[in-house]
Amino acid sequence: MSFQNPVFIPGPTNMPEALRKAVDMPTLDHRSPLFGQILHPALAGVKKVLKSETAEIFVFPSTGTGGWETAITNTLTAGDKILAARNGMFSHRWIDMCQRHGLDVQIVETPWGEGLPADRYEEILTADTAHQIKAVLATHNETATGVKSDIAAVRRALDAAGHPALLFVDGVSSIASMDFRMDEWGVDIAVTGSQKGFMLPPGLAITGFSPKAMKAAETATLPRTFFDIKDMAKGYANSAYPYTPSVGLLNGLNMACGMLLDEGLENVFARHHRIAEGVRAAVRAWGLELCAVSPEVYSDSVSAIRTPDGFDANTFVSLAAEKYGVAFGTGLGEVAGKVFRIGHLGSLTDVMALSGIATAEMVMADLGLNIKLGSGVAAAQDYYRGSTASSAKAAA
Repeated sequence: MSFQNPVFIPGPTNMPEALRKAVDMPTLDHRSPLFGQILHPALAGVKKVLKSETAEIFVFPSTGTGGWETAITNTLTAGDKILAARNGMFSHRWIDMCQRHGLDVQIVETPWGEGLPADRYEEILTADTAHQIKAVLATHNETATGVKSDIAAVRRALDAAGHPALLFVDGVSSIASMDFRMDEWGVDIAVTGSQKGFMLPPGLAITGFSPKAMKAAETATLPRTFFDIKDMAKGYANSAYPYTPSVGLLNGLNMACGMLLDEGLENVFARHHRIAEGVRAAVRAWGLELCAVSPEVYSDSVSAIRTPDGFDANTFVSLAAEKYGVAFGTGLGEVAGKVFRIGHLGSLTDVMALSGIATAEMVMADLGLNIKLGSGVAAAQDYYRGSTASSAKAAA
């Protein structure tokens, strides 16, 4: 693998040099006033990226998985009933975590490649007249299948049913890359991580809690220590953590939020859509199909591309790494060996995307697939040339 080549996995993503340098900082006393000058602007920046006026932001030294655990342990009690759809590997993992914590999960099995079934959610919530369901889990962007779900539709389902359940959203591979509206969509807990849209190394679990979620935390009894938001809030009040924080990553998070907000969130989202559309144009030119079943669920941060029947997609990923020094994503769970994934999020430009598309063509040709060299590149070039760049400040 070459450090000179960009990566095309759906996270960790490519890092701008400015952020890499921001993370690489001298040791400072995290109990000094100087740490507060990093911490509080970082929390305020995340709040703006989530498009929230009311959320409480909690950032833990962890990953998105730690963010999931933060959400459930701070707001729920053993035996609570949860509603969730399983439509990919990451929704599956969140369900598994809930079950391990002694929660009663009602699972809506959904084909991998489809979005969340908001209509089915509404039926189930409407039938739950005793309001036994305490939380609804929603994976905004299923990283394994390249599927985006309509979180606003899930909120409408809750409202139509008149149901008071909390709405938890996994935005790990969507927040800071795709439009996310915490307040407008009535999201009670948003979960993400540092290594995707925020363009940083792994190491931060980033969560936003609504006032309703904060109230639920007053009575929840699932055990938590490291992920206790009450302890974290006390620390924040003194510009500190209840334990040693990841100072460099928080410094990077502060700068990352500034970069995203300077570019303009709508421009960030438009840039990701533009790059994704070029990748999708290439996939069509190759005569291949996405795992995502229809355009309304296409992800703007990752494309999972189906390979022909009988072809092991893992060989594609292996050869790309061994021969060309380029990283693509493998298939996971039910689509393991059936898809390879092109991540197109974070610090990425049209030109970088074209290098990934060209490499994918070479690898497929090397493996004997019926791919005409240059076909996908040309299709993406036509799209990029014919559309206007979303911002002069695209991440570099």
